Amino acid sequence: MAIYIGPSCRLCRREGMKLFLKGERCYKPSCAIEKRGTFPPGQHGRNMRRGKVVGYGEQLREKQKVRRIYGILERQFRRYFQEASRLKGVTGENLLVLLERRLDNIVYRMGFAFSRAQARQYVNHGHITVRRRGLDRRVDIPSFLVEVGDEILIDPNFRGNVHVQEALATASGRGRSNWLEITDPEKLSGRVMGLPDRAEIGQDINEQLIVELYSK
Repeated sequence: MAIYIGPSCRLCRREGMKLFLKGERCYKPSCAIEKRGTFPPGQHGRNMRRGKVVGYGEQLREKQKVRRIYGILERQFRRYFQEASRLKGVTGENLLVLLERRLDNIVYRMGFAFSRAQARQYVNHGHITVRRRGLDRRVDIPSFLVEVGDEILIDPNFRGNVHVQEALATASGRGRSNWLEITDPEKLSGRVMGLPDRAEIGQDINEQLIVELYSK
């Protein structure tokens, strides 16, 4: 699946808020939002005025923001929405739960990576194993959807990686998810204890705007 490979900081500035796409760098004074402010990127961005966005524009910006937070392009994001609309319950909440169940997001939420992009790289390079119903499976697909009871394990040869260790050491400061549990800090393994409810996802997201956009 294709991914965005352009400058990450431009995406945050376009949305006018930190999306924490670069992990630990987003917490430093060198962050583009801290240095340049929230005006749009580009040559004339400083002179542009952010008018009030309403209607379609507001819905579009919300969809773009969520896409960028989870690192997903439009075609795949639309498929997630279609799947969410077929599930029982509230479509917007179903959509966010599907995004949270992605393996790269789980690795990030467990604290093994500073960002979803870094977690995605771990998965792509085959450093992640999923134990489901007692069977271990090395998974290199970031969009792999985990299930309740799945155990996530870091490859033994990768546990000593300095980036993994630093991310885990500072994970508590970024906040942990109650629906995930670190079962063995030494072996770097965790378990999916349940699926998140809307309050636990905790992003500044208005998913109803996305539902309205795709329902037109």
